[in-house]
Amino acid sequence: MTITRRLLAAGSAALPFAAHAQAQWPERAVQIVLPYPPGNAIDLLVRALAAQMTPLLGQSVVVLNRAGAAAVVGSVSVMRAPADGYTLLFVPALVASVLPATQPQSGLQVNSFIPVCQTFSNSMALVVRPESSFRTLRDLQAAARARPAHVTYGTLGVTSIPHLAMVQWAASAGVEVEHVPFNADGVVMTEVLAGRIDVGSIVLGSAAGRNDLRVLAVFDAQRHPDWPDAPTAREQGFDVLPASFGGIFAPAGTPEPILARIEQACTQAAQSEPYRTAARTGSQPPNYFLGRADFARRLQQDIDDKAAVLRNIRLN
Repeated sequence: MTITRRLLAAGSAALPFAAHAQAQWPERAVQIVLPYPPGNAIDLLVRALAAQMTPLLGQSVVVLNRAGAAAVVGSVSVMRAPADGYTLLFVPALVASVLPATQPQSGLQVNSFIPVCQTFSNSMALVVRPESSFRTLRDLQAAARARPAHVTYGTLGVTSIPHLAMVQWAASAGVEVEHVPFNADGVVMTEVLAGRIDVGSIVLGSAAGRNDLRVLAVFDAQRHPDWPDAPTAREQGFDVLPASFGGIFAPAGTPEPILARIEQACTQAAQSEPYRTAARTGSQPPNYFLGRADFARRLQQDIDDKAAVLRNIRLN
């Protein structure tokens, strides 16, 4: 490990001090960087998590919003921070599976961070206006085949997970559809309702509390409990299951004892009733949590899957 080599280079006299520092961690406030603006669903989740981790760690856990460049600015700031457990990242898995490919100039790599605990898992969905002629994915497929590249869909941006979800579905359906990027799910839904685009590919939770849209399909293994009447893509013959999952990441090189402390606190916090309430409010599924080992396995699968998808789309 990098930390071991540094300690050896510094001499054996440094070892007792380093061991003491790790054993006493944390001795000051812990900062969780969220690379998105405040006020959205992921912001509410990380703040609920930080509030529950604070008493467990015995130090303040504070959230810092550092938005910019589609999550790159905040992610890079954590990548460059000391690997001492005091600066963590709360972000979707795309920090490892998408950003290294789409933002190579950032220096982000698939192994820039260590996944510590998964605390959210968002399904993607396709939505249409209530009067749309598309009642099923087969209807959408037939329309796209009849008029290639004329059926339009909106997402919150190029290489966002909703965009990649639609890319995967179009490949599975053997059709060409026209992508119209926006900057937020709310704008996508507004454009769908106005009839300016045919379909919206969104994070399903963004439609929570709305009854002015019809969910055409949910990209998940089973129906979402908040939308029990909305069929999955798999039910309709398309085995496409993209998701946006994530949680707490630590910079590569963070010592194992510190990782274990963070995971322990995160586990207890994510399973507390206040956080469960926040998760239900944000339309999280019951299985939103994973520990470090399972989170790492899911992340590696996502890296492999996204690499295959990204090879088939133009990034510039």
